[in-house]
Amino acid sequence: MQRPKALVSVALGLGLAAALTATVPASAVPASAVPAAAVPTASPSPSAPASAVAYAGSAEDAQATRAFFDAVVKSVAEKRAKNPGTQAVTVVYSTSNAPSFRSQIAASTQIWNGSVANVRLSEGSSPDFQYYEGNDPRGSYASTDGHGRGYIFLDYRQNQQYDSTRVTAHETGHVLGLPDHYSGPCSELMSGGGPGTSCQNAYPDAAERARVDQLWANGLAAALAKVS
Repeated sequence: MQRPKALVSVALGLGLAAALTATVPASAVPASAVPAAAVPTASPSPSAPASAVAYAGSAEDAQATRAFFDAVVKSVAEKRAKNPGTQAVTVVYSTSNAPSFRSQIAASTQIWNGSVANVRLSEGSSPDFQYYEGNDPRGSYASTDGHGRGYIFLDYRQNQQYDSTRVTAHETGHVLGLPDHYSGPCSELMSGGGPGTSCQNAYPDAAERARVDQLWANGLAAALAKVS
């Protein structure tokens, strides 16, 4: 699918949902409008369709995931360059545009902060990325806006059909540098919806945890060298 040049789609979140295109409410928040402004979001659909949102990979995934991760690391590095005494590596996010998912985002943050040592997630001002919510036939996904800033879009229907904390933790995994791996088992967070709607695991496995720690040790050092 051709993407707008201003967007670099990272995952198509947990996948495409072409079968649902005709049923998206007129009040849905289009993904392309998300980074442009804080668009008022539609209320979650009261009745989820019987068929689940499909998951599908993309040839763009690896390159786009890297672009999103690089944008977040650069943002963090620029802040640290201005405050060289800062010890903790913290990625700041905002939930102001995803009020319906604050509990899931908080749970995802707790999961990741308890799973890795080299980076922490924290809600606050001057965010490195933002969460948004709404309806989108592609499901949930992580993306950049073409200006070096990242955001995660959480789709209502997909979060009704799949475990919502898993969806949120999965998308947040892209912020931390992990790509999709839909063929993996339920125990692998980045397998997304590959294991089906019954999978409720929201925790990264040992390999995913180690990869994030490695990325934030090496990737941040490289970024700091560029901005210092």
